[in-house]
Amino acid sequence: MISTLLWALIGGAVIGVLARVILPGRQYLSIWATIGVGFVAALVGGVIADFLGVGETRGIDWIRHGIQIGLAILFVWIFSRLAARDVAKRSIER
Repeated sequence: MISTLLWALIGGAVIGVLARVILPGRQYLSIWATIGVGFVAALVGGVIADFLGVGETRGIDWIRHGIQIGLAILFVWIFSRLAARDVAKRSIER
């Protein structure tokens, strides 16, 4: 259990940064938010891959990683939009 969370944190950091690189435009997320989004995407993507029966394969689990990166891109996009709205609201209030 601890090793799963540790690998999700390490992989999530990589996946979150990769999602930000793939997603075009400016993202209003801190590095900690990016790691958090990647961590959640890694965990949820792993559960979805296990549910679909492709979570553990011989060799590299390309389908699982694809699901995780896709979720990370979606989550970065969602949270970036929410953060951008918050940034715009704060700049109007000033």
